[in-house]
Amino acid sequence: MTKQEVVVITGASAGAGRATVQEFARHGAWIGLIARGRDGLEGARREIEAAGGKALVLPVDVANPEQVEAAADQVERELGPIDIWVNNAMTSVFSPIKQMTAAEFKRVTEVTYLGYVYGTLAALKHMLPRDRGSIVHVGSALAYRSIPLQAAYCASKHAVLGFFASLRTELMHDHSNVHTTMVQMPALNTPQFGWVKSRLPRKAQPVPPIFQPEVAARAIYYAAHHPHRREYYAGWSTVKAIFGNKLVPSLADHYLARAGYDSQQHDGAEDPNRPNNLYEPVAGDHGAHGQFDDRAHARSLELWGATHTQLLAGFAAIGIVSIALGATLFSASSSRRRQVWRRAA
Repeated sequence: MTKQEVVVITGASAGAGRATVQEFARHGAWIGLIARGRDGLEGARREIEAAGGKALVLPVDVANPEQVEAAADQVERELGPIDIWVNNAMTSVFSPIKQMTAAEFKRVTEVTYLGYVYGTLAALKHMLPRDRGSIVHVGSALAYRSIPLQAAYCASKHAVLGFFASLRTELMHDHSNVHTTMVQMPALNTPQFGWVKSRLPRKAQPVPPIFQPEVAARAIYYAAHHPHRREYYAGWSTVKAIFGNKLVPSLADHYLARAGYDSQQHDGAEDPNRPNNLYEPVAGDHGAHGQFDDRAHARSLELWGATHTQLLAGFAAIGIVSIALGATLFSASSSRRRQVWRRAA
């Protein structure tokens, strides 16, 4: 009997994590589901079981390392050896820095950065003795290019990138068959914009262009099975943000100072009293999608290219051969014409 692939996904109850659950379930994986919101976790479990897989619901706060380690141990006992661990859980606060509290910075950092650290430590505990496994870190263009109004989240994603780079080099030094990779995401249509704590005057939105969470899920699934590549960029906007920041960071600062506030808000006043998920999950099963379906792209050409490198290389080789053959034929034809002209002369 073929062993089922065992996967752990943090932040599995909604958004990109939920879409990733659906993607792995479509391929028959058994999945440990980590998040705080039981309603969303139960919804994800039903989707996995409907696809013929097996799920383990683990209501865990990733900011608590003991809970994360215990969850990993439970997955190993009930589902089997963990093959893939996806660090994805996050939270944020939409707010100018001057209005943030120390407690808010601490909480966002504990979930969005330290949650990745704790998940990685739990995964390594089981993967290293077996000398196999894949750890995927779900990142963002904001790991390279910070924007206003999301300082705690941007700083946490920068920290994840630094942690990931250290981890990767240590695994390489040890010649380990445990691999790690990072997927840098564009703006995604997820429910977070309706439940993240916000002090913005208008409703929060992802900075356009916006992509559907299934784009993120396909990128994560591919990266998990091709972890030798250091990073994947799931969207051309991600590429532009990262390399634009490398080339002209000061220009990007001035642009975001002008446009970064309005681009993160859309029509309609924000309700300052709505529930938020900073410390407690918002009740209900929120699914993978947010409220921006009519503006979100279901495909990414950049991701397609990143996941079809052999095909692109084949096309490039055919193109080179065709150009070389055409040049040879043109040269031969030109040579024959010159000979004809000489005889005629």
